[in-house]
Amino acid sequence: MKKLKLTAAQMVDDARARINEIETADLIAKLDDPNLVIIDIRDVRERKKSGFIPGSYHAPRGMIEFWVDPESPYFKPVFGEDGKHYVFHCASGWRSALSVATLQDMGFEASHLKHGFSDWVKQGGPTEQSE
Repeated sequence: MKKLKLTAAQMVDDARARINEIETADLIAKLDDPNLVIIDIRDVRERKKSGFIPGSYHAPRGMIEFWVDPESPYFKPVFGEDGKHYVFHCASGWRSALSVATLQDMGFEASHLKHGFSDWVKQGGPTEQSE
């Protein structure tokens, strides 16, 4: 196989160098903030298997750019709320880093949970299970 010009790990490193990363303990401490919107970009099967952060909004990674763009026919109003602080997460922080970097390029300000949902669970962050 031909060597890639840029690896996935390099893309994540580049994204992390230019976005805001939030440590798990800091996000747990902010859960009561009414201006906080936690966006879970994991696959629906991941949420069902391992649970999710209470109150988080599920937005599959494949639709993020379209759901955030107010000019898109797929726009979701949750992404148009003024004064909100959006924090995206995936399982380990790779997908969310790439997503937030892309959204930042679009002009949408957001942060991501540095070590993802797996660290959230490890550090005792609250979770819920879907029915």
